[in-house]
Amino acid sequence: MHFIPVFSVLIFFLIFHPVSATEKNINLRGSYSNSFSQFNINKTGRVAFMGGSITQMDGYRPMVSNFLKAKFTDTKFEFINAGISSTCSTTGAFRLKEHVLDRGQVDLFFVEFAVNDDQDAAHAKRECVRGMEGIIRHARTAQPKIDIVVTYFVNPRMLDQLKEGKVPMPIAAHEEVLKHYNVSSIFLAQEVADQISSGKLTWAKFGGTHPKPAGNAIASDMIQKLLTNAWKVNSSISKSDHKIPESLIDEASYYRGDFLSPKSASNESWSWYVPEWKKIPGGFRNTFSGMKLLCCETPNKETIIKFSGSTLGAYVLAGPDAGIIEVSVDGGAWKSYDLYHRYSRGLHYPRTVIFAADLKESDHTARIRMSGKSNKGSKGSSARILNFTVNR
Repeated sequence: MHFIPVFSVLIFFLIFHPVSATEKNINLRGSYSNSFSQFNINKTGRVAFMGGSITQMDGYRPMVSNFLKAKFTDTKFEFINAGISSTCSTTGAFRLKEHVLDRGQVDLFFVEFAVNDDQDAAHAKRECVRGMEGIIRHARTAQPKIDIVVTYFVNPRMLDQLKEGKVPMPIAAHEEVLKHYNVSSIFLAQEVADQISSGKLTWAKFGGTHPKPAGNAIASDMIQKLLTNAWKVNSSISKSDHKIPESLIDEASYYRGDFLSPKSASNESWSWYVPEWKKIPGGFRNTFSGMKLLCCETPNKETIIKFSGSTLGAYVLAGPDAGIIEVSVDGGAWKSYDLYHRYSRGLHYPRTVIFAADLKESDHTARIRMSGKSNKGSKGSSARILNFTVNR
């Protein structure tokens, strides 16, 4: 028999065993009896994950999925991966219906957008609130029994703020929404900051903005603890609708967000087709492969889109040649919107640009034209629109 020194065992444990998360950064709110009943009694379950690249990647999402399959061994699950790299809560609010809710009744819904609201979109607080409230209120209005968990991941800038005792603005804004709607949150970002400060974890071991398995294991562990604790309390409670507060935090939140196909806006100058991406400079993600876009490269050429609701924007792929478009709503003044993003230089970057967000609840007509101007970083003046975004 060979004896392994205690010190060696300790080192092995610290290197290969995920650091167990504390519960002080787990904010349990509301009931999760609906998902428990569905999984445990009805033996079926539809679980959706929405977010950016942290969700789309092979990370916390499959770990949580495996936990559910192991806990409810006789349940037939459908898992929806609605993660799209680079997207923020604004885009999430407008794609929620098509990418999640239209798939059928969702029993358990996981959301993460804090990092992309911070570093990709660089949102002001207003946009963080409008996007997250749009997602939560829309989901609960369309499907009152949906159970929701929101996780706050972390990037280096946010980590530095937490170390200084400051809560990053996107997290504070999202948390304001979740408290208002009685939705649980996983404050993973604070957990990581706490463990690094105590010497239990390093940023390198966590894995950075896109966590390594060890970092994703911490997120998954926190989610598992939240659900386990919730289901202990809620296991004998029957299904019921979640209550939705009458008031909104922001009346202009995108809680009726939806896509509007740009097909009707096509004409001789604005073409709706699948671009030949191999002939267009810039990286292209397969997420958008085969999709038709409304495209224009000619300055001063105009198109018209009719829509209903209080908001109009465009979900675009903004590449190295992204230009500036001009929009006039209901005969109003022309306003310019730069499609180019700082990440557009080498990538056809997915982003939502809002043109108007405080319109009257009625039918509207927008005129859209390419400008002859472009961002100083751009190499062209193109527009490629996946969908118009409306709040109707």
